[in-house]
Amino acid sequence: MPSEKHYLKIGFSPELEGSDRLIYRALEIFPGALAWATLLGMVVASYFLPVWAAFFIIIFDLYWLIKTIFLSLHLRANAKRMKENLQLDWGERLSKLKWEHLWHLVILPMSREHLAVVEGTIRAILKSPWPKERMIVILSYEERYREHGEKITEKIKKEFKEKFPNFLITMHPERIEGEIPGKGANESWAAKEAKKLFIDSKNIPYEDILVSSFDVDTQIYQKYFEVLAWNFLTAKNSVQSSYQPVPVYNNNIWDAPALSRVMATSGTFWQMMQQERPERLTTFSSHSMSFKTLVALDFWQTNMVSEDSRIFWNSLLHYDGAYTSIPLSYPVSMDANLAETFWHTVKNVYRQQRRWAWGVENFPYTAFGFLKNSAKGGKMPFKTKLYYIFNMIEGYWSWSTNAIFIFALGWLPIILGGREFNNLVLAYNLPTITRLIMIFAMVGLVTSAIISMQLLPPRPAHYGKLRTASMILQWVLVPVTIILFGSIPALDAQTRLMLGKYMGFWITPKYRLKTNTP
Repeated sequence: MPSEKHYLKIGFSPELEGSDRLIYRALEIFPGALAWATLLGMVVASYFLPVWAAFFIIIFDLYWLIKTIFLSLHLRANAKRMKENLQLDWGERLSKLKWEHLWHLVILPMSREHLAVVEGTIRAILKSPWPKERMIVILSYEERYREHGEKITEKIKKEFKEKFPNFLITMHPERIEGEIPGKGANESWAAKEAKKLFIDSKNIPYEDILVSSFDVDTQIYQKYFEVLAWNFLTAKNSVQSSYQPVPVYNNNIWDAPALSRVMATSGTFWQMMQQERPERLTTFSSHSMSFKTLVALDFWQTNMVSEDSRIFWNSLLHYDGAYTSIPLSYPVSMDANLAETFWHTVKNVYRQQRRWAWGVENFPYTAFGFLKNSAKGGKMPFKTKLYYIFNMIEGYWSWSTNAIFIFALGWLPIILGGREFNNLVLAYNLPTITRLIMIFAMVGLVTSAIISMQLLPPRPAHYGKLRTASMILQWVLVPVTIILFGSIPALDAQTRLMLGKYMGFWITPKYRLKTNTP
């Protein structure tokens, strides 16, 4: 790591000193302060300036309607593209290119997952037509869960060791100084072990290796590695790019309750819409990249939580803005939130959404990195920095505030505006206007319901048509879920960052019903 870019590995403001610490701390405060100022400002305006507040609500609702239509078009476009990609003969496309020199390194960091979860993931990799002799699979368990890890890996080794010529198992030590226990620390350890134990001893060029970091519940679709290789070989700058699949949560989607299904599918839809806007696309959860870049960055960060998205910002700063995330428009399947009881599922959904929203920690990191890049004569164009910063601010602000505006604060001017305001025609028509706009915006839910049905795997035999009907009717929950499991956990995460209450890594428990165990 170049000394002039020491800032690439910053986790939080306490790691810095002097003015750097103050600047970074101010940047940590900014997203939460902006969200709270907006929400409280709306309350104050509804009391003192109800007319202005009412006009703001109408304008904002119109903006939301336009945005909904715009994003729905992107969603439909990506659904079509993904369907086409699933039907393409990627082996035939790849045969027209020189690909035989490529290797796939697959990293599977595990925690306390059940055997069925890990088996399903490795079995899906085994079904891939990619030559297994050009593949390195490394399963890494945690020392803090050593007994469980050894039990699972021993069974996995017996079943799959002979089927993968280059199958490695490693244990990530606990209590490494400076690490936050979690996926980032584990996968970084695993990648270093793969480099030491296999890659360097075989003298494999780093630029010939594509590394895929998968959550241990990630089941690839059959042609994933061919799709990845084709995109890598045809990319404008293959080494300075990440490759992002579309996460769908189909492993146990039929077993999950409606609340969990809506949140999981909404996450899929957001990723699909981002795939159609590649200039905004970053890395998320399971992703792939060049091993050469990963080594240049000294692997994933181990002192923060959102390492899956942070690796994109690490790379962007390392290459002075010359880094992209390439959309694969091809799915990988993961687990939807499911626990032994409905209440535990609800709690897990909230905690997962809050952890994803904790990606707001990337804002101070990126903004600070841009400042340092400028101060040290970096080559990143100012317009590139401005573009990313604006998108990050707008994105995190929208996440924590917009649903509350739309579904909770629309009545505030009527409630707080007083008798004088309530006697106005505007006050009388405000609920009607906002309701009509929202009805038109709900057309997006129809699109969501249709596309969600297209993404579903076949219905298990033990479920009837009533379960299928619930998959459609579940979308009426959106006005509730978008606040309780969208804006509120996002506001929670931003408030914690604002107050310096830094989060640790929370691993989503994986649970499978026996009737649906892979």
